[in-house]
Amino acid sequence: MSNKLMIIMMGLLVLLLVAIGGGLFMMWSKVSALDQVVNPPSQEESQEAIKEESEEPKIGPVFPLDSFIANLADPGGNRFLRATMELELDNDDLTKEMEKRLPQIRDCILLILPTRTYQDIQTVEGKIALRAEIIAKLNALLKKEAITNVYFTEFVTQ
Repeated sequence: MSNKLMIIMMGLLVLLLVAIGGGLFMMWSKVSALDQVVNPPSQEESQEAIKEESEEPKIGPVFPLDSFIANLADPGGNRFLRATMELELDNDDLTKEMEKRLPQIRDCILLILPTRTYQDIQTVEGKIALRAEIIAKLNALLKKEAITNVYFTEFVTQ
């Protein structure tokens, strides 16, 4: 009987500690919110915050590409990927070079896509890794850091 009583007491102690921790957290969040109401940020700080929020990131010229269809590297070869993407360029002067090198660019991307499996690209991290590899390979092909980002406008796997 003393073992049962000891277990019950320990359970009650743990519950009490959790309740106290939760209460302290709620009080801390209320005090923080109250501090913002009582001591609002100065006008200079609020104007700087508004400026930072209103400044849009500058996007370079975008070069659209046609859709790519590639078999994925899954066993059995019954999965495929259809992706449409646009390349963000460093400056406007690169558009003409991109048009001249379009077959090389498409070939480079078509060599990358079939190396992926469905498991590789189903997660956000997998898509980000694919984007990073495409940027690295295309920049190596162009001999300069011309491509700053790749935007997937269509990404369908089956």
